[in-house]
Amino acid sequence: MFGTFIGDIVGSKYEFNNIKTKEFPLFSQGCDYTDDTIMTVAVAKAIMLSRSEQRKKNGNGKGFQEFLVEVMQDFGRRYPHPTGAYGGNFAEWLRQPNPKPYESYGNGSAMRVSPCGLIAVTMEEALALARASACVSHNHPEGIKGAEAVSAAIFMAKTHESKEEIRRYISEHYYNLNFTLDSIRDSYQFDGSCQGSVPQAIVAFLESENFEDAIRNIISIGGDCDTTGAITGSIAWIYYAGYMDWVTNRLDSDMQQIKTQATAYLPKEFIDIENEFLDLCEKRTGVFCRIGMCDPILNNNEFNKYETNWEKTSSRAKPPKKA
Repeated sequence: MFGTFIGDIVGSKYEFNNIKTKEFPLFSQGCDYTDDTIMTVAVAKAIMLSRSEQRKKNGNGKGFQEFLVEVMQDFGRRYPHPTGAYGGNFAEWLRQPNPKPYESYGNGSAMRVSPCGLIAVTMEEALALARASACVSHNHPEGIKGAEAVSAAIFMAKTHESKEEIRRYISEHYYNLNFTLDSIRDSYQFDGSCQGSVPQAIVAFLESENFEDAIRNIISIGGDCDTTGAITGSIAWIYYAGYMDWVTNRLDSDMQQIKTQATAYLPKEFIDIENEFLDLCEKRTGVFCRIGMCDPILNNNEFNKYETNWEKTSSRAKPPKKA
């Protein structure tokens, strides 16, 4: 998750003031966390609440999506004015007493999804959690697709798949990645859709040499830099840190230094939730490796909808909205 925070904070300064170079200070005046970080933390908290609920009630408790809506709205009320603001449609969704999904294909579904890929113990679970997390608001097929692609890339990075394998999987199932950053840098412009930003964010990771280079790559093409930074950072962090070094906080000195700098921007609540979530990831993965099963995140109804029967029940889209 910390890679999401870092990419968001670094990119926040350049969202409306794009630069087309990799030469810039990572942290400087004007940087701050945005709604990308807030909603990522909300997803992590909802996952922990739902896991506890399903553990107590054998999968028949209140669902992950219900927890997610409650936590996202709570965070929206308590952090009402993030840098860059909430998107217009999403801001309205946060205020609704009983919010409904609004057929969005905006990249908000992809920016917040990293906890789904990190907590998952199988690819099927990573995708099901991504779908469930997206569908509370961004239920357009492209919004769901963006969340799935990022969660899949994170899960593959977590399980030590190579960049070539990640590229192949995303290309076969989600997006054409047959381009380079150099080929689009001069012409690429702000695009808040999943289809116009998630492929670019993934390629920025694939072309990188280390975590910092991944962040510099994505900021250098411009566009929706806080969100694309968050997406690239979410994949690159777990890939370059390594899963066990991430959960045990044994980062190399360069990544630790960047993490320390980013921490100064974050509310203590976010850091505490990230640490608690990290502990859960370690415990849940350990249990799964030992006995081949672990406590569910989705309740039984959600599991049937988003994992078992997804291909049979997913519906086609209505006219989409971005934000």
